[in-house]
Amino acid sequence: MPKPYPDEFREDVVRVARERQPGVTLAQIAKDFGVHEMTLHKWLRRADVEDGVKPGATAAEAAENRELRKRVRLLEQENEVLRRAAAYLSQANLPKRLYPLVSELAADGIPVAVTCRVLKIARQPYYRWLEQPVTDAERARAHRANALYDAHVDDPEFGHRLLADEARAAGEGMSDRTAWRICSDNGWWSAFGKKRARNGRKPGPPAHEDLVERDFTASGPNRLWLTDITEHPSAEGKLYLCAVKDVWSGRIVGYSIDDRMTSRLAVRALDSAAARRGDIAGCVVHSDRGSQFRSRRFLSALRRHDLAGSMGQVGSSADNAAMESFFALLQKNVLDRRTWTTKDELRIAIVTWIERTYHRRRRQARLGRLTPIEYETIMTTTASQAA
Repeated sequence: MPKPYPDEFREDVVRVARERQPGVTLAQIAKDFGVHEMTLHKWLRRADVEDGVKPGATAAEAAENRELRKRVRLLEQENEVLRRAAAYLSQANLPKRLYPLVSELAADGIPVAVTCRVLKIARQPYYRWLEQPVTDAERARAHRANALYDAHVDDPEFGHRLLADEARAAGEGMSDRTAWRICSDNGWWSAFGKKRARNGRKPGPPAHEDLVERDFTASGPNRLWLTDITEHPSAEGKLYLCAVKDVWSGRIVGYSIDDRMTSRLAVRALDSAAARRGDIAGCVVHSDRGSQFRSRRFLSALRRHDLAGSMGQVGSSADNAAMESFFALLQKNVLDRRTWTTKDELRIAIVTWIERTYHRRRRQARLGRLTPIEYETIMTTTASQAA
C-alpha cells in the first residue's frame, strides 16, 4: 500500500492547481508534482467540500462528531465513578481510603485520570501508593536538599561548592556535582550571580555530535539528510521554510512552510520526509544548533523514526554548506526576482520551484547532468536489476 502524501504537500498542490494560468492543464500540474491525475482530481473535490462549494461532510465536522462521541463516553465514565464512590465518600474523605476504589474502577475500564479528576485527588500520590514507595535514594536526596537549603538561607552569597562544604559539615555527604544539580533544579544561586554574555544569551549545547564533519557525500538513498530553516519576506509578513535534503540525490524529500519559526515547523518537515521515503532507519539527519533542532519535540521525532542526529558548530555555515547552497539557489531563482504581495503567492512560488524546477528540470553536474528525480529513478532501477 503506498504511503499517503503529507497534508501540507496536498494543500500546496491544490493551491497551485486552482491558481493555474490559462492553458495549463491539471494533467501537466499532476506531472510536475509527481502525482497521478486522478489523485489530483480527488484532492480538488475534497477541497471543494472543505470550502463549502460542494455538499459533504468536512474534516472539521467529522472531527466534531468524534469529539462529541468522546465527550459522551467521558460523561458516562464520570457518572459511573460518582455512583460507585458514594459508599466510600459517606465513610471518610481521606485520599488513601479512596485509592482502592480507583484501582477497582481502573480494572473495569475507567481511566485513572477520569476517576482522580472526578474525586479531586492527585494521580501521582495514588501511583506512589500503588507501586512506588519512597526509595532510599529519594530520601537521601531530600536530606541533602534540606542541608543545602539551610546553608543557602544562612549564606546567600555562597555558590554550590561552598554550599556542599556546609552540607558535608552538617553530616550530609555529597559530591560538588550532586550539589550543583540539586541547586540548579531548585534555583539556589549565589547572590553575586554570573556574568552574562553581551546579548544576554549564549549558544545552546549540541544535542548530538557532528557525524558529518563537512563530508557531504552518501553511498545510497536515506543515508544522510540535511535540514535547515530559512525565512522569506512578503508584504503580509515573513514565511519560514524548513527543508530536508537527501545528500545522495540532492532531492528535497520533505519540507514545511509556516509564518512562525517553531519546533513544530521542523518536526512537520521531518515527518513529511519520513512519510515519503519509507525505510529510513539509521539515516543521519544533520542540522545546525538552532533551538528548533535541539527541542524535545524534534528529538522525539528523531527517535520515533529511528534516525540519528548530527549537529555542526555554532556560527559555522560551512558545517551545513550543502543545505546553504540549496537555499542560495532558492533565493536567486525565486525570492530575488520580484517582491511578493501575499504569503500565498510566495508559498506557491516556493513549492512550484522545488517540485517543478529543482526536482525535474534543473540538471546537476555531480549527478551526471541528471535531475534529482531522473537520478533516483535510474539508480534505483539499476540497483534492483543488479539484485
